[in-house]
Amino acid sequence: MADDDTEVDDIVEEALSRRRNVKEILVEMKDTSELMIDLAYTALLTNSTQISEEVEELESRMDDLLYEIEVLCMLAARTPEDAADLTGIMRVGHSAEKVADAAAQIVDVVFRGVGDHPIYSTFLGETEEKVAKIQVNESSSLIGKTLGEYRFLKETGCFVRAIKRGSTWIYSPKKETQIKLGDILIVIGERESINKVQQLCCT
Repeated sequence: MADDDTEVDDIVEEALSRRRNVKEILVEMKDTSELMIDLAYTALLTNSTQISEEVEELESRMDDLLYEIEVLCMLAARTPEDAADLTGIMRVGHSAEKVADAAAQIVDVVFRGVGDHPIYSTFLGETEEKVAKIQVNESSSLIGKTLGEYRFLKETGCFVRAIKRGSTWIYSPKKETQIKLGDILIVIGERESINKVQQLCCT
C-alpha cells in the first residue's frame, strides 16, 4: 500500500512540476491510444511478443496520463459549475483510456501463446510484413541524420511507425525527425528490410 501511495504522489508531483495543461495531456493520450491500437493489431498479426510488451508498457503510461488529468481537473474546480464542465473533459480521458485497455486485451492473445497454435496461423494466414523494435547503438551511421536526409523508407523498405526516446515517444515521425543514439525504432516492413535496418542501427 505504501508503494502505491508513493507512486501516486510521484504522479501528482510530476503533473504539477511539468505545468502542462489538460489539452496537452489529451493530445498525448490520443496519440498514445492510436499507436497502441496500431501496434496491438500488428503484434497480433505477426505474433510478436516484443511489440506486445511495448503495448503493455504504453497501457501503464495511459493510466498515469489519466490520473494526471484527474489531478489537474480537481485542482481547477473552484465552483460546482467548474466541476460540471470539467467532468466532460474527464470523460474524454476515460474514453481514451478504454481504447488503451482494448489494445492491451488484443495483445493478451499473444501473451497467452494462442498465436503459436497451428490453427491460429492457418486462420490468419502468413504475412510478409513484420514489425520490430530496433535500438540505435553508438556505432550506427544513422546517428545525427534525419529520416528524410537518409531517405529511410526508400533506402531500407521499412516504415518508421514510432520512435521511443528514453521515456518519450515520437509518434509518426516526420522526415525532419533526427535519429539519436539510444533511440528505439518501431519499424514495419518485410523481413529482409528489417534485417537491413538492424544492420544500419548496429554498424
